[in-house]
Amino acid sequence: MSDVKTRIEDLLNQNKVVLFMKGTQNFPMCGFSARATNILQDLGVPFLDVNVLEDEEIRQGIKEYGNWPTIPQLYVNKKLVGGSDIMMEMYQSGELKDLIKTELQAGQ
Repeated sequence: MSDVKTRIEDLLNQNKVVLFMKGTQNFPMCGFSARATNILQDLGVPFLDVNVLEDEEIRQGIKEYGNWPTIPQLYVNKKLVGGSDIMMEMYQSGELKDLIKTELQAGQ
């Protein structure tokens, strides 16, 4: 896990918003990843998409890294926010927009 953990940490250190997902933001490969992508795009948040279908080590490693069993997983400023259900709840309440705005300002 150490090599994959280093790879994950490098992605998180180099990008403020990272979505580990099935597919890409232009071509999501599952409904949950599509929903997560749509939420971030609607908020106008630039993000790195990491297609776990192209890398089995990342696919398994991210589950262990964040102790979160499902994909997609959203990270903002290296902190796990959650999957698409949590993102949807936070989006609908306005909490996700506020969290991202606060975290991006804090990370500058």
